[in-house]
Amino acid sequence: MTPAPPVKPSPTMGHRIGALMFVSRWLQLPLYLGLIVAQMVYVWIFLKELAHLVGDIDSLDETRTMLIVLGLVDVVMVANLLLMVIVGGYETFVARVNLKNHPDEPEWLSHVNANVLKVKLATAIIGISSIHLLKSFIEITGANWRWEQTMWQVIVHLAFIVSAIALALIDRLLPKAPDH
Repeated sequence: MTPAPPVKPSPTMGHRIGALMFVSRWLQLPLYLGLIVAQMVYVWIFLKELAHLVGDIDSLDETRTMLIVLGLVDVVMVANLLLMVIVGGYETFVARVNLKNHPDEPEWLSHVNANVLKVKLATAIIGISSIHLLKSFIEITGANWRWEQTMWQVIVHLAFIVSAIALALIDRLLPKAPDH
């Protein structure tokens, strides 16, 4: 006599709601795909600015060249920020990217979580803000310079720094999950 197969309990309403919530993470996929499109726009902006720099090389002075180069650096930093959000957010909230042993896997991806991502994003935003602030300081010699505008840029930049420090401290104070 063979034993009867085990009876599977029927899913309850709570299980169905939980499953729906879990599947809903895929609603974020169009958002990440949209950010990839935004990153392509930044590549286009970078190439246009680079063409401007190279095309006007004979007529640019040092200050104007530095401002264009800082603009290029700014575009790269925003693109890096987008990449961190796209890959880190997808990995954290949607599904694993599964790059095991891939030679190009970013080092930070192996230990990404929402807190690490927040700190990295805050640090990137500080870098972008620094570039904008530096550009403003270079342009101070112009007739259109206003003290209030520069003061507010410095205050916003300092707010970004304080926020990043707070996020880093919070991350440090939170208990760490054991490695798998």
